[in-house]
Amino acid sequence: APTWVDGCVAVWAMAVTPKGGLVRQREEEARRAMQARDFDALNAFEEFGAPEGETPAQREARYGRIRDAVVHRMFDSSWSFDTLVEQKLAEVQMPATIFVRNLQTKRIEKYEGPMPDGTEPVPDITVLVRTPWPAALLEYLPPTEPALESISYVVRTHPQRGKFRPDRAVALGVEKGYKWAQLTQGKSVENIRGETITPDMVLGEGRPGQGVAVVDLPSLEYVEPLINREEWTSKDIVSGIRAFIWILGPGVSAHPMLREFMKKMADAKHIISSPDHCPNQLALDSVAASTIQLAQIDPERYPVPYHDNVTVPQVTFDRLDAPKIALPENAIVAERGLTIDLEPRFGIVRESITPLLDTQAVLANTPRDVHILAQAAHADIEASSESLSAWRRSIPRPDTEIITLGTGSALPSKYRNVSATLVRVPGVGSYLLDCGENTLGQLQRVYRPAELADVLRDLRMIWISHLHADHHLGTASVIKAWYQIVHNSVPSPNPPDLRPTTSTIDPTSRHLAIVSHTGMLHWLREFASVEDYGYSRLLPLSISNHTRKRASTLTLFPPPAAATTDPGHYVLHPQHYAALLGLSDLQAVGVHHCHGAKAVVLTFPPTPLRIAYSGDCRPSKDFARIGRATTVLVHEATFDDELKGDAVAKKHSTTTEALGVGAMMGARAVVLTHFSQRYQKIPVLETLEGEE
Repeated sequence: APTWVDGCVAVWAMAVTPKGGLVRQREEEARRAMQARDFDALNAFEEFGAPEGETPAQREARYGRIRDAVVHRMFDSSWSFDTLVEQKLAEVQMPATIFVRNLQTKRIEKYEGPMPDGTEPVPDITVLVRTPWPAALLEYLPPTEPALESISYVVRTHPQRGKFRPDRAVALGVEKGYKWAQLTQGKSVENIRGETITPDMVLGEGRPGQGVAVVDLPSLEYVEPLINREEWTSKDIVSGIRAFIWILGPGVSAHPMLREFMKKMADAKHIISSPDHCPNQLALDSVAASTIQLAQIDPERYPVPYHDNVTVPQVTFDRLDAPKIALPENAIVAERGLTIDLEPRFGIVRESITPLLDTQAVLANTPRDVHILAQAAHADIEASSESLSAWRRSIPRPDTEIITLGTGSALPSKYRNVSATLVRVPGVGSYLLDCGENTLGQLQRVYRPAELADVLRDLRMIWISHLHADHHLGTASVIKAWYQIVHNSVPSPNPPDLRPTTSTIDPTSRHLAIVSHTGMLHWLREFASVEDYGYSRLLPLSISNHTRKRASTLTLFPPPAAATTDPGHYVLHPQHYAALLGLSDLQAVGVHHCHGAKAVVLTFPPTPLRIAYSGDCRPSKDFARIGRATTVLVHEATFDDELKGDAVAKKHSTTTEALGVGAMMGARAVVLTHFSQRYQKIPVLETLEGEE
């Protein structure tokens, strides 16, 4: 039976497991590592507690109920943030915001007395607290394992009835009108002689539905299981399939069984989307055109996005040299805009293909006055070249590069991706400050494949400032690319060593540091049970907030079962920063934005190069304090000055406020980023009278 049906189409889904159905070794390693912890000991819930003598099957069923409950509580609960409940002050679990009702005014006010954090006695009073979000009552999700299945689909329109034959109806004695309509709707009627007339007696030959198969084969291991699926022997499913769209991983199109299958299905069109046959073309023309025009003004800072409209197989950072594979005889290459018409007549519409970006036309469309203004700007820069060179010589590590991979907030837009900033310090390494979605895609457009491979090899640390999606959704894909380049996707048999005996670490044993709030580190660990993206090769570090009395400390995020042992064993001592991180110091402070939001200052030896990064926040005096005498400040500037009220309400900064933080620090340079997507191309930057 179809997996899904509506009035237009029926869909059959086919799950294909790699040949042998065995879990690959590295996924198995990740699964075992994840399930090693005692899940039930970590969650203090009564509703889903483990009964005595529970079998593995019963445990999995209970875990399924827990997952269902979490999803239900996330999306269908009646919980409200404004709901307050009474509770004895001594019983309140911290951290929490506590309120009391003023006995005179009857108004609810914030409680300002001693807190139930164990530091001092508290009065025996009843207070008001918000009820916790039900979905947050679970500290850890139940362990799971990777799903290796690849899903393919057959989509087919419904069969069409044959044409109504009036001559047959008349000959059979069926009165014209209502009974003719009933027959066309597939219902039997009686003729004038009382005989039953069925639809097939008055309808011409019908036509089966027209269909298309969308087949995803990530690697060679999936080919044989797909070809052997029983669906291909079912006329109910296969009849009417007019085209196959093949989404193939590297090398898959050369598999003999796949080519034989295509020959067997010679009556259908075969369209292949594969890096072996499709060149690396630009997909977002408007962005590329804008960048090409900007490159006419400043080619150093606006390189044309890397692409190659000709070379196949594609050259990528993880496949610099691949054998050429001939396209199967009865196949065509997928192209952007290619359309398949199923009804009323099947056809491959090539006229809808989007033409390649005409770079010469883009260059010709740049207004002449833009060139004139650019020449004037270059002349001004040239006139100041001596002072700029002197300034450059005065800063430590002047060959350091800061590449803004995403300067927009909230969601990707046509012209700006979300937050990610790459810092490249020659001779030391590469560092990512936040890693929003598609950061890896941005890197693949900024760098040619061989250079991107070098960037990934040099990657030492990823800093995630807070847990908003526009700052961390691209983290796993970047880690996976690093894992593939540096470790060939082979998991580590040993935990990271926080006490290296030498000042340099062998790259083959190097762990990538992820420094963030513990919530991010929890997520990375749990995601490792879904996919082996390289968690075993990470150095997950939580960082404490710097205070006037105490510097920040880095602590290895431990397996939960080991968290009760001596925490000092998991502290990364500053004398090992250089070997493990390439840094001489790393300090962070909490900032006003969301729970766990932090700003950070990275210090590189020997003559201190200091890079300060705000993440998202309101202007912070604490951040200015730890960033004093910084070399470069990278600060968010979400709003222009006219929207300061929005900045306060949404806990962001304006351009003037960001520059003010730079002034408080005495920063040598400031990079503004994280602009609201309302400023599509150029943020509003105004020069105040009498100021530069």
